[in-house]
Amino acid sequence: MGRGRVELKRIENKINRQVTFAKRRNGLLKKAYELSVLCDAEVALIIFSNRGKLYEFCSSSSMLKTLERYQKCNYGAPETNVSTREALELSSQQEYLKLKARYEALQRNQRNLLGEDLGPLSSKELESLERQLDMSLKQIRSTRTQCMLDQLTDLQRKEHMLNDANRTLKQRLFEGYNVHQLQLNANAEDVGYGRQQAHHQPQGEGFFQPLECEPTLQIGYHQNDPIQVVTAGPSVNYMGGWLP
Repeated sequence: MGRGRVELKRIENKINRQVTFAKRRNGLLKKAYELSVLCDAEVALIIFSNRGKLYEFCSSSSMLKTLERYQKCNYGAPETNVSTREALELSSQQEYLKLKARYEALQRNQRNLLGEDLGPLSSKELESLERQLDMSLKQIRSTRTQCMLDQLTDLQRKEHMLNDANRTLKQRLFEGYNVHQLQLNANAEDVGYGRQQAHHQPQGEGFFQPLECEPTLQIGYHQNDPIQVVTAGPSVNYMGGWLP
């Protein structure tokens, strides 16, 4: 039983439209390749999807050379009286179209990497995109790990520098403390030596000097003097020349 004729009109279902586009695009590319191989023909095929994605096939080494050959065959050989300015304008226009196509391709690739406009992609293209994302993710993780290791190494180096500075300061502080203690001990020994000399000096030697001569006046009684006892009674005083 043969297949029925397919009505040629726009497919309204988005999913069916994308599936049909992918199948027929692959078939068309395959037919172009077979034609170029079997018939030794130079084939160039350019397809733009409804989202603006470019699909191309060229049997020669360069698509640009095939397009130039097409232009020569379609519009004839350029006249000899064409000015240099016109030739430059034509070259600039071709370069502009090439750069524009490249720019659009990069934009589509960027949207695909962001998870957008994945509908027209085939299973192989999705697998290729997935591998590309995996490689990008591995590269990002590797770069992040290396950055963290570099930061850790820098922090360890700073820690060693701070530890060395801390040890140097502690050593200087200890040396200063020892010098201060030696000065305090020396001052204490000097003060103790002065006090010891003052303690051994005879008391009063600096203020009182003993007399070398015997005193002529002695006040008080002497132990060798006889004790005189005076008894109470009337005393009679006689004055010479005044007798009764």
